[in-house]
Amino acid sequence: MSNDAAGSERAEAGLAGADPSVANFDEARPTPIRRIQAFLHDFPTSIPFIVLLIGVVIFSLAAPGKFLSPLNLSVVLQQVTIIAILGIAQTLVILTAGIDLSVGAIMILCHVVMGRTAVVYGWPVEVAFALGLVVGLACGYLNGLIVTVLKLPPFIVTLGTWSIFGALNTWYSRSETIRAVDMEANAPFLLWMGKLIKLWQDLGVPLPFLRGWVVTYGSLLMIALALIVSYVLGRTAFGRHVYATGDDPDAARLSGINTGRTLLAVYALAGLICAIAGWVLIGRIGGVSPQAGLTANLDSITAVVIGGTSLFGGRGSIIGTLFGALIVGVFRNGLALSGLEVLWQDFTVGVLIIVAVTIDQWIRKLSA
Repeated sequence: MSNDAAGSERAEAGLAGADPSVANFDEARPTPIRRIQAFLHDFPTSIPFIVLLIGVVIFSLAAPGKFLSPLNLSVVLQQVTIIAILGIAQTLVILTAGIDLSVGAIMILCHVVMGRTAVVYGWPVEVAFALGLVVGLACGYLNGLIVTVLKLPPFIVTLGTWSIFGALNTWYSRSETIRAVDMEANAPFLLWMGKLIKLWQDLGVPLPFLRGWVVTYGSLLMIALALIVSYVLGRTAFGRHVYATGDDPDAARLSGINTGRTLLAVYALAGLICAIAGWVLIGRIGGVSPQAGLTANLDSITAVVIGGTSLFGGRGSIIGTLFGALIVGVFRNGLALSGLEVLWQDFTVGVLIIVAVTIDQWIRKLSA
């Protein structure tokens, strides 16, 4: 018997008793938990929307006749306007896997520059307003320049500039406030964002659901700004570069994206948006105060995190940030109407932050 024949017999003998079924490479059917995880990964805005909806239902039952009143909901919208605008700026930075601890300081500095230049130094209000926007743009550009050129962590950079901008605010303002009467007499344009619009009366549209609703021009500006930035992120090349830079900067660089220029543009744009928030702040408080908005940094991060934007970059949306700001406003307002103390409001917001980050970590396992 030839060697080939003997080898064939040994091979056949070795295969005796083997499983004759054909190999199947089809993936196992995903479990319900896996499906939920995949859905939340594809639609991250759904989480803050559901949380917001649950909050509205709970507090409408806990405070019947009060929470869902048009006047109360109008107050909630006005309260979250500034935080939402700062949240838009913070979202841009966090999408690139960075963080900006100086957004609140930039806002306060810009609103002091606008008000003091127009009222104390008597410059034309148009020049004072433009100067405030330029200061915001320059502050953001400085943050981006240090991050990109010196290759320092954004957390450390913006922690340092937060102190720098705060010191400049104290120096320029001389710790002096400017009253609403002085603003109205010398720079009424800067107060414009705080003017109220009674939808039922001012719009002249006799719709029953508009009765009792009162909004400010600042709230309308916040919505318009959110739509514009959301369009830029979702429909332009710059937006795709932002997401790509935050998701994997090395891969983005290899694909031809100038990640340094993208980061520089993101921080500069964030600074400009903070300046706009400073303008809205003047209308909100009816004057200029160097002590206003001291918790704005953490509040903006809270809105972004609860809104579903990943702290690791590359995933999130502006609409989610708006939901996050509204969630904070709704829970604080609802708990206050329910008679709970401020400490329990802070406790609830803290729990929401931890839950949001936990869900984000769980969702990210899908793409790991």
